[in-house]
Parts: sequence; C-alpha cells; structure tokens
Amino acid sequence: MRSIFIVLACVCLLGLTGCGNRPGERALSGGAIGAAGGAGIAAIAGGPVLGAALLGGAAGALTGIVTTPRR
Repeated sequence: MRSIFIVLACVCLLGLTGCGNRPGERALSGGAIGAAGGAGIAAIAGGPVLGAALLGGAAGALTGIVTTPRR
C-alpha cells in the first residue's frame, strides 16, 4: 500500500512540470492536478477525500506559482 502512495505522489509531482508559462496558468493547473492527486490518494488510502483534495489543490497551486520558469 505504501508503494502505491509513493508512485502516485511521484506521478502527481511530475504532472506539475508542464503546467503553463504564466504564474496564473501554473497556479490553476497545478491546483487542479494537486486536487485530483490528493483526492485519488485519499480514496485509495481510505482517508477523507475532500480534505485531501483541498490540501492537494492548495499545495499544487502554491507549487505552480513558486516554480514559474525564468524568461
């Protein structure tokens, strides 16, 4: 079960690499990817899906903003 969580987390993190060029685009797509990943992992692990989706979305949006590529 732990290995499934690790694989899913890595897939979610890899998805953040191609989110867009502007900070707003990256925040939006990163938030969506994070929310989907958090909900999916919580559903598999048997945890609270809504809370995990909110946390994943917030983490994804923040990561999308922080990792904006240089011009």
